[in-house]
Amino acid sequence: MAGNLCNLIIFASGSGTNAENIINFQAASGTYRVAAVMSDRRDAFVLERARRSGTPSVTFSAAELAGNILHTGNGDTSFLSYLESMHADYIILAGFLRKIPEYMIERYPGRILNIHPALLPAYGGKGMYGEHVHKAVIAAGEKESGITIHLADNLYDHGRIIYQARCPVSADDTPESLAAKIHGLEKAYPEVIAEYIRSDQGRR
Repeated sequence: MAGNLCNLIIFASGSGTNAENIINFQAASGTYRVAAVMSDRRDAFVLERARRSGTPSVTFSAAELAGNILHTGNGDTSFLSYLESMHADYIILAGFLRKIPEYMIERYPGRILNIHPALLPAYGGKGMYGEHVHKAVIAAGEKESGITIHLADNLYDHGRIIYQARCPVSADDTPESLAAKIHGLEKAYPEVIAEYIRSDQGRR
């Protein structure tokens, strides 16, 4: 913890809109600072968003994540050692598509948050992300969808739900139009993170 602020490490695989929202909210949050952005894709646009904000970033492979090893410019270290060197208090998954390994869940129990673009427990699980979720929701004729923010555990899109928000699904919605509605709801993620940290720190 830096002063009275908790250190967040953001894991992301794609464009990084949620990551950018979290970074932009850090000053107003009163609870956290973003210490680094980590991505499993070297071409992920989230890395450019991190660069623009002056946030350190690190990339890694699936094998590195699974094996708890991280190749850095200063030599090899373990994932956990890197997170500890960054004084990580919480891990925030923001469009991160890989399963979090058991060693990380054990090290950060109750301190890994994820956002999912559907109302879990429906439309979750391996392969259910982004457009795949919205297509499935529309194909099933659902009347509403939304977002779920939950604690991550050793299953995809599982763990205690801490926040949900809903939006209607219209008969003429497309995956793209539904995605736009979901993106609007996702703007709540930074505030939910801050509120969770306040509550969690009060229990510790």
